[in-house]
Amino acid sequence: METGREDQIEDLSLSPPTMGSMQIAGSNGFGHNIEFMSQAYLRNRSSEIDIEDETPYNSKDRPLPVFLKFEDVEYKVKINLAASSNPVKAVVSKVASQLNMDQDNYKQILKGITGSIRPGEILALMGPSGSGKTTLLKIIGGRLHENVKGTITYNDIPYNAALKRRIGFVTQDDVLFPQLTVEETMVFAAFLRLPSSMSRRQKHERVEMIVKELGLERCRHTRIGGAFVKGISGGERKRTSIGYEILVDPSLLLLDEPTSGLDSTSATKLLQILQGVAKVENSVRITAGRTIITTIHQPSSRMFHMFDKVLLISEGYPVYCGKARESIVYFSSLRFSPEIAMNPAEFLLDLATGQVNDISVPEDLPAPQSTSEYEGVIIRYLQQKYKIELEPKEKAENHQAAKTPDHLQLAIQVKKDWTMSWWEQFMILCKRTFKERWRDYFDKLRLAQALGVAVLLGLLWWKSDTKTEAQLRDQIGLMFYVCIFWTSSSIFGAVYVFPFEKLYLVKERKSDMYRLSVYYVCSTLCDMVAHVLYPTLFMCILYFMAGFKRTVQCFFMTLSAILLIAITSQGAGELFGAAVMSIKRAGMIASMVLMLFLLTGGYYVQVFKCTRSNS
Repeated sequence: METGREDQIEDLSLSPPTMGSMQIAGSNGFGHNIEFMSQAYLRNRSSEIDIEDETPYNSKDRPLPVFLKFEDVEYKVKINLAASSNPVKAVVSKVASQLNMDQDNYKQILKGITGSIRPGEILALMGPSGSGKTTLLKIIGGRLHENVKGTITYNDIPYNAALKRRIGFVTQDDVLFPQLTVEETMVFAAFLRLPSSMSRRQKHERVEMIVKELGLERCRHTRIGGAFVKGISGGERKRTSIGYEILVDPSLLLLDEPTSGLDSTSATKLLQILQGVAKVENSVRITAGRTIITTIHQPSSRMFHMFDKVLLISEGYPVYCGKARESIVYFSSLRFSPEIAMNPAEFLLDLATGQVNDISVPEDLPAPQSTSEYEGVIIRYLQQKYKIELEPKEKAENHQAAKTPDHLQLAIQVKKDWTMSWWEQFMILCKRTFKERWRDYFDKLRLAQALGVAVLLGLLWWKSDTKTEAQLRDQIGLMFYVCIFWTSSSIFGAVYVFPFEKLYLVKERKSDMYRLSVYYVCSTLCDMVAHVLYPTLFMCILYFMAGFKRTVQCFFMTLSAILLIAITSQGAGELFGAAVMSIKRAGMIASMVLMLFLLTGGYYVQVFKCTRSNS
């Protein structure tokens, strides 16, 4: 599609620009207008990225309204049975799977989910643990494709690659670089993901606004932390993950358990922010707002009434789908009513699990024989009523509702251009990679290892000479040891890079945050700092202590050979790590390759040749 047509489509998909250049932040519901925001922080802060003059934030960069519909969504996962020790059974099992006789090896997670949500609304996916909430969220976000049945449309268009940068996904496990601070995480995300039409100052202002609204001022200069690094608390980490996605104003925002680890006040404050993100004032109401879907376990009664719609799932089946404020009325019509004052969310979850303590039930239900059987009867009853009363109504509304405007259908299929050129992405990603790994590069133990081994070898080969064949062999043995030492150091230093960063890479590539080639080049060049620095210091000490030939040409040729070995080993380690993407397997493969290098490095082969010739 031509560039001019793309611009035309983007302009049609959005309302006339009724707000100022940065007043979109105020319309997001964050509560701060950039025009009146204090600039003291922005003037005094020291940033790695310089601030340039402001440029207007074009209206075409605003989020595209998304009308989401999903109908009869089913998902099943294959159960990996333990391999049988009997080879005959193993062969029979393999033949059965090839003949499509292994239907029992699949477990159905979702069993026909139907629903819809409009821009400006918040849909809460509720249900007990294991009911399929996260699975449905991943399918809607385009994270799961295999073994999925049903229809999911975005503005009446199926999922396509153009939606990647329009969807924000906050996972339940916070995937953030542990060595970066909260502010650094947000700033780098802003510069990589926000549109190029925004100036550097506007991007910093957006970061400042998000940090304030999410209550992250006190920990803004604290590292994120992780399993082995001390950092911010779990609640602060969760808010940072949410801010990381809210920052870029996604058209469709998906959140998996965003309130886990937060107290009730912080959770309510967070949901108020999400309400502001969802409901955007606009002159054309049909294209106003952002679409938000969140899974939530057991919200407070105040939070429950903030949701526009609720989808209650029990054992993969829907039990209720509709407006949150009408849920109690619906279940009351089925003669399920709380006998005591109860949180509506708690009431719904009790019904979804079949537990009806302090809840009145219909008289026509069979008398309970055992607790587990009675819970199953309650769940099946609710599922049957949903099939009869709610599902036809929901499907009719989906099919009979007004069709999404043509310009929104066209706009959802247009893939956004990269917000930055390859070189700009490279510069920013290099800065982030170096900041995240510099503590590993300049580790005291690593420096002590390089200098200590160099001094030790220098003392053992102190002022060695090459006058006799035995002395020459001594120097050959030293060079062989040096080559093996830096080969092993470089391989084991690089083989774990990609397995460790797999989660971060997958998450950011799912959002089309940067080009894959940029990540690889930045990772390799930044790691090369350590693979060049330490061998150079090592050889500057050892070369003169060991009594090698003292000429400039010989020194730099020797140093170049060692650096070439280190860099080549780094590339080999990255190759093996990327090939297996497993920490355990990567270490095993690196050990095997190192042993192979030892055997074929030339030293042992030469000794074998000399021994055979003498005999």
